[in-house]
Amino acid sequence: MAKTIIPIGPFHPLQEEPEYFSLTVEGETVVDVDVELGYNHRGIEKLSESKTYDQVPFVVERICGICSTSHPYAYVKAVEDISGCTIPERAEYIRTIIAEGERIHSHLLWLGLAGHFLGYNTVYMWVWKLREEILDVMEILSGNRNNYAMFKPGGVRRDIREEDIPFVIKKIDSIVKTLDMLKKAILDDPVLHARLKGIGILKREDAIDYSALGPTSRASGVAKDVRKDAPYGAYDKVEWKMIVTEKGDVFDKVVVRVLEVFESISIMKSCLLSLPKGPIDANLADIVPGEGIGVHEAPRGETFHYVRSDGSNRPTRHKVRAPTFMNLPTCKSTVIGAAIADAAIILASIDPCYCCTERLAVCRIDGKRMMNGGELIRLSVEKTEKLKKEMGRR
Repeated sequence: MAKTIIPIGPFHPLQEEPEYFSLTVEGETVVDVDVELGYNHRGIEKLSESKTYDQVPFVVERICGICSTSHPYAYVKAVEDISGCTIPERAEYIRTIIAEGERIHSHLLWLGLAGHFLGYNTVYMWVWKLREEILDVMEILSGNRNNYAMFKPGGVRRDIREEDIPFVIKKIDSIVKTLDMLKKAILDDPVLHARLKGIGILKREDAIDYSALGPTSRASGVAKDVRKDAPYGAYDKVEWKMIVTEKGDVFDKVVVRVLEVFESISIMKSCLLSLPKGPIDANLADIVPGEGIGVHEAPRGETFHYVRSDGSNRPTRHKVRAPTFMNLPTCKSTVIGAAIADAAIILASIDPCYCCTERLAVCRIDGKRMMNGGELIRLSVEKTEKLKKEMGRR
């Protein structure tokens, strides 16, 4: 049977951001898949080198609006790793509250889009209406519905007012009833069972081999979560459970995210009810020379930031690894062998965030490629050696 190439993207209704997938098909079956990155690169890492340590959180918030706490959280942890400072306990609780609020709105955003992609627009409308409630909560807590501007090295920028806590708890309690209704409507729907079960299966061993992260791996039976494995914030001070399923198909990825929303509500409520008194900022001063890493369990999985300091007020290197960078290659396991009609749904099931992922831009002049990947690696190695020598002289 002859093979045919079917393109998905760079602009496609089921890909919220531009990305290009090339499907090789025989008849109705996908026999190979390839992906081309590079449509969203904005030079965030390089831009960080021109900002002070206190300015960088505002920059990395804008890597992605849906991950606008995930990146600042990982970044400030990396800076704090260099300095070795201790964060006030109240600030740790506030960070956890904001992070879980973002997880709720991110999962609900994906769930609504999933309903829309499947032609289940009732779910889309109900879920996005519910998402407005949590965005209202985030506005009360931070002053913003997205890009919360709460994080800074050493603590948080804004306290939670005691008079706001009863209202916020009442607000998040009020969405549980609707969430329960949606959970039953989604998880018990025979049409969704028929459409999603057994589709795009990521086997446990493949999830491990590809180093998949977050709900993508937990839906395949891999019990990994940074909040449990290396506790930070208030995650080891409140009760919550990791959601893990075993089948690894698209349906299980839905299940994990739906149930995680309930856990996030529980975490937020527990933190608000036990919010300790005290300062919210360690007043971190100069950053000493050194290297630091920061990790945070974002809605899509572990977000990783690396920061290098030379003792000045700006980072000399800032590296970001988003979870989609790790989850995207699993398409080699999940899409190959699937029907063409299922391919786009499977690709969307990892909840991809391509603007978080993009790290490479290829320079072209007059249609000619001026720099390839090997040359970029060479430049990176040369710069690393230069920085080592400079730091060795200090």
